[in-house]
Amino acid sequence: MTIHNTQYLILNTQYSMSDKIKITFPDNSVKEFDKGITAYDIAASISQRLADDILVGEVNGKMKDLSAPINEDANIVLHKFDSDKGKEVYWHTTSHMMAQAIEELYPGARFGVGPAIEGGFYYDIDSEKKFTEEDLKKIEDKMIEISKRDLKPVRQELKREDAIEYFKNKRKDLYKVEILETIAKEEAEVSLYGQGEFTDLCRGPHLPSTSKVKAVKLLSVSGSYWRVDEKRQMLQRIYGISFPKQKELDEYLKNLEEAKKRDHRKLGKELDLFSFHEEGPGFPFWHNNGMILLNNLKVI
Repeated sequence: MTIHNTQYLILNTQYSMSDKIKITFPDNSVKEFDKGITAYDIAASISQRLADDILVGEVNGKMKDLSAPINEDANIVLHKFDSDKGKEVYWHTTSHMMAQAIEELYPGARFGVGPAIEGGFYYDIDSEKKFTEEDLKKIEDKMIEISKRDLKPVRQELKREDAIEYFKNKRKDLYKVEILETIAKEEAEVSLYGQGEFTDLCRGPHLPSTSKVKAVKLLSVSGSYWRVDEKRQMLQRIYGISFPKQKELDEYLKNLEEAKKRDHRKLGKELDLFSFHEEGPGFPFWHNNGMILLNNLKVI
């Protein structure tokens, strides 16, 4: 009887151990957690402030939503806005918020791609509306409204064929269909992210909530051919930037203005150093003042 009880206890312990995983942190410390724990819960076990600040988890080298369960031993890095990977997720979610704002303000818009880039994000839009500076301000205001709704981006994984059907019939967007039929043609499954009434094709990950985005500025709008093909549709590309704090955005815009004052094209014209002309795209035509400066630099 005693033997059977001992064996039961051993088996029970082994079963319990199998429900645990080991998480290794950047400082090489290791902690044990229940299988299925999320990056957010791991951060919260350290401090609630950390949990509030992190934007995305990097699990065994792969970026994961904070709500994604972790079911195996893993190395983890918790990224805040001060890391490049944290910024990338922050700005990519903001690009989705911009697309959602445009869809709500200008129904019928369709969307190409909307990645995070170095220093912000952009989205390519196909819309009958020709966006102006005044329109950008309206879109910014709508984005802040979406932020205040505290929408939680939800990931949905489905077969590629089902995603094609979705974008052909339910949420009609032939740009997404083309992406699925060409760029993603080797994928067996793809992922969609929804926030409120807006759903987009996306690999993710995303912020845990739109409320993380506190300050937004849409910087410019320009033209861009779909898939960089001059024979394809001309889309409107809107560039933007966002931050967790308004003072960070204010500082960024101030630095941007200072950089504009020092732009070589502006200084070249003001100081009568050189000019640009259509017959030589990107080639400076040196003026007398410019040649004097150039020759002195060569001597130095």
